Amino acid sequence: MRAPSKTAFAVAAVFWIGSSTAADLVISAAASLTSAFTEIGKEFDKSNPGHKAVFNFAGSGALLQQIARGAPVDVFASADQETMDRANKQNLIVQTSRSDFVRNALVVVAPKGAKSAPKSLEGLKDTGITRLAISNPESVPVGRYAREALEAAGLWDAVKAKSLNTQNVRQSLDYVARGEADAGFVYGTDAALMPDKVEVMFEVPTRTPILYPIAAVKGSGNENFALKFIEYARSDAGQRILARYGFRKP
Repeated sequence: MRAPSKTAFAVAAVFWIGSSTAADLVISAAASLTSAFTEIGKEFDKSNPGHKAVFNFAGSGALLQQIARGAPVDVFASADQETMDRANKQNLIVQTSRSDFVRNALVVVAPKGAKSAPKSLEGLKDTGITRLAISNPESVPVGRYAREALEAAGLWDAVKAKSLNTQNVRQSLDYVARGEADAGFVYGTDAALMPDKVEVMFEVPTRTPILYPIAAVKGSGNENFALKFIEYARSDAGQRILARYGFRKP
């Protein structure tokens, strides 16, 4: 199955964001935050009548490109520090609003009941593993974490030819759930969404802690309301929602 092109994905996302209204608070967030942030948005709306949290979920790198190209975004939440660092260098965020609000874990999953499921990183070299879902390391944090782990183990060159280059972590999860990949790298929070279709084989140690930063986007004209959303995500109420989806405190 052929994945959608990066260009088509970015254009579609920008078009969708452009349909929001002035009363909306637009949050561009890493795909792994989809379920938790959707629930947080509903609770946030209840305490902020007259406004509505509108979400755009995708790979962190694609979201940064959209913001850099002028997409109307109020809050940016990425799955890694590197992407947010780039946003800061490009003067796209309110630096003082930036904070780490959750952390995650990298895991390898396989289809439920698979006979050739890997038991370790070394097992990804086995002949029974022919298709490995890894998000694009150049633009998607989970792919970057996976490549770093494989490089540290001296396995990247041995398995990269097997990789299915996905656009975000949810696409990797879907490939494995449908049996279109023999294994895949996803976050622990994503794997927990499909316990009937995928099985966590093992957790992957990462050299870089998987900390998620969030920040208000500069020049959106809605910075004060953006700060309210960030505050809610970091509050006890927001953290309880995030914890229900498997996120850990930073």
